[in-house]
Amino acid sequence: MEISFRDVVTSIDRNTVRSIVERTGFFRSDEVDIAVELVDERLSRGEASGYRFLFAELGSEVAGYACFGEIACTIGSFDLFWIAVDPQFQRRGVGQKLLREVETRITAVDGRRIYIDTSGKHQYEPTRSFYEAGGFRCEARLSDFYAPGDDRVIYSKTVERL
Repeated sequence: MEISFRDVVTSIDRNTVRSIVERTGFFRSDEVDIAVELVDERLSRGEASGYRFLFAELGSEVAGYACFGEIACTIGSFDLFWIAVDPQFQRRGVGQKLLREVETRITAVDGRRIYIDTSGKHQYEPTRSFYEAGGFRCEARLSDFYAPGDDRVIYSKTVERL
């Protein structure tokens, strides 16, 4: 089945994002709440929120989503705040296609660099491998950032318009 992308956020997406993030099993409840808060910000403030969303859909189902935005006081630098794929759609290339589409959309608005923060815990090794396979480079590791034994790992990638 072909993946389609949607960037319009609807109120239904609150529950969709919550479900996807919870079902990955990677995030604490406060982190899940933050993911939903970003949807709320986009719904209430629109583009002024600074949060852009991209939903990967297979038929009528949302298979995954990403949230990204330009970093304040930079020229062309973006944060990828969230990228998550529903567990039932993982290992089917949805994440890779979603990441590539985020890159395409960032370059379309003259973005030049993408930054991603993730956990250094062992559980996140597949996540870090995913970013590295996508051409991201580890720029820094901040020890015990999120919690004792949970480092912050920062990745970046330079992107260019094709």
